[in-house]
Amino acid sequence: MLTGIPSSVFDFLHDIKANNNREWFSENKERYLKQHAIVVEFADELINKMQTVDSIETPSGKKSIFRIYKDVRFSKDKAPYKINIGGSLTRATKYLRGGYYFHIEPGNCFVGGGFWAPNPDDLKHIREQIAADPQPLREILASKEFITHFGELQGEKLKSAPKGFDKNHPAIDLLNFKQFLLMKSFTDEEVMKDNYLESLFDTFKAMRPFFDYMSEILTTDLNGELIV
Repeated sequence: MLTGIPSSVFDFLHDIKANNNREWFSENKERYLKQHAIVVEFADELINKMQTVDSIETPSGKKSIFRIYKDVRFSKDKAPYKINIGGSLTRATKYLRGGYYFHIEPGNCFVGGGFWAPNPDDLKHIREQIAADPQPLREILASKEFITHFGELQGEKLKSAPKGFDKNHPAIDLLNFKQFLLMKSFTDEEVMKDNYLESLFDTFKAMRPFFDYMSEILTTDLNGELIV
């Protein structure tokens, strides 16, 4: 059972950052596949643990890991490969909102979750629900567990009040969010420890009150009735 990310994964990521070209990658393809398989095994263990506390529709570690190949068509940086390995876990059914993400990169390891780019209708609905009663969200954000793991809610914000909302609304600090993200950083050394899987599991579990709140407000109307 793999419960931490071995140093060999970090060694490979260090090397691809210094040699981000197709010739080097082709010569080291087998090495990459070996490290990729290690992270897939770790992700399988993570999914199995998460299924004990949540409903995850991501079927396997292999399906959770993002490709290392970059789409450089619209990017100024034409380096063909990512210098990190990341994976995501999606919650099942339309009634369980939010998703989990882990990111492995030398000097920049973190986990995250939340709502990266809610569609306009969902964003408007979230804001209307918060405006009607911001207290449940404030209580989650002020909880000891939330602050211990994540500090504060993160994400891009508007500089002025969103259209249709009073700039003097007492929850304007929450209504201005365009994204709703939870983030926690880990050192490389922490990721390589045998207890990293448990630390990651605990961090994801700490996201649940926020996810449960967002799932509820996104699937009900302002009267609390289920949206069919």
